[in-house]
Amino acid sequence: MAIVIPFSASLRAPLASSPPLLRIANLAAATCARRLRCYGGGTAVQLEQQQEGKNRLGSPELIALEYAGLNLPHKLSEELGHVRTRQHVNPLSSSFSMPAQAPNWDEVLEDPTLPLMVDIGCGSGRFLMWLAKANPTGNYLGLEIRQKLAKRAECWAKELALKNIHFLFANATVSFKNIISTYPGPFVLVSILCPDPHFKKKHQKRRVVQKPLVDSILDSLVPGGKVFIQSDVLDVAVDMRNLFDERCDLLQHVDSIDPTISCDVDGWLLKNPMGIRTEREIHAEFEGANIYRRLYQKKLA
Repeated sequence: MAIVIPFSASLRAPLASSPPLLRIANLAAATCARRLRCYGGGTAVQLEQQQEGKNRLGSPELIALEYAGLNLPHKLSEELGHVRTRQHVNPLSSSFSMPAQAPNWDEVLEDPTLPLMVDIGCGSGRFLMWLAKANPTGNYLGLEIRQKLAKRAECWAKELALKNIHFLFANATVSFKNIISTYPGPFVLVSILCPDPHFKKKHQKRRVVQKPLVDSILDSLVPGGKVFIQSDVLDVAVDMRNLFDERCDLLQHVDSIDPTISCDVDGWLLKNPMGIRTEREIHAEFEGANIYRRLYQKKLA
């Protein structure tokens, strides 16, 4: 059977032993329809007025609108309390040097044999929860180095009764292979979306996408599996692109698979292929920034 990834029908690659993963090729349209329902219909003048009202919203309101369908609880358990966390952490700190233990997959997922998507640096987790809710035929794992965010995301997932998603506090740089190697099903998709840029040159060694992580991803990814990266910082996007482009022995970019895929002259995807934007992506676009995206597929042979 074919794995259906939420990009384009033309990107569907055969994977003989795996059921479909993400049956959400039409979710981008559904998301747009949901947004239109929020603002209602009307005449051209009314629609223009509604759009003007939307344009006056700040990025927090736009994020809330984007994820309104999740109906996340406003209050958390007393045990977790209010979540306030640092925006930046040093992954090279000794406190993050110990590899995280893999979970008991039978305990955290209803069916651990389903195809798995991993989001590295999942932040609040809402992006991944939206995908998991939209597609119950795949499993989702969010890795987050900020422990409070991972705990809150797991709390939210339980509140939503999602049985195909799990969030884990982990430094992906040192823990990825240890975690994914124990997963009993196929690992078919990884996303790294707007990672911490660590602008200073002396701090760029802290960036999450380094050669060891790239190698671990490609060692674990099944043939035909996908790698999706994006950033609103061009330097970071280029850095990630160069590291994955170096593995042309195993990877090919989507525009070499299907020339109809819309890319600019530098090979960046012109559209978000996931059906929903991340919180950082919404904020960056609100600020007028460009989003630089690349999508790869692991070669079948």
